[in-house]
Amino acid sequence: MSERTPEVGKTIVFHDAKGQPHDALVTAVWSPTCINIVFVSQDALRQDSFGRQIERQTSLLHKGSTPVHGMYWRFSDEEPNPYVPPQAS
Repeated sequence: MSERTPEVGKTIVFHDAKGQPHDALVTAVWSPTCINIVFVSQDALRQDSFGRQIERQTSLLHKGSTPVHGMYWRFSDEEPNPYVPPQAS
């Protein structure tokens, strides 16, 4: 990870369990690599009188803390983690 530290109210990129990126807003910083976020749901059916619903992720680790292709955050100018197919056991 670079020398930067995430800040509450700033945007980052969140990669979900399938590796899909989402623009997200930082809501808490627990350490330079662990944050809480909120992002707009990609599910068009998740609507209410306020508009598209939001989703949250907590204790989310930076991409440098995990080699997997999903469930991490990164700064927008950082490259995403590469996809690694499951290994046969």
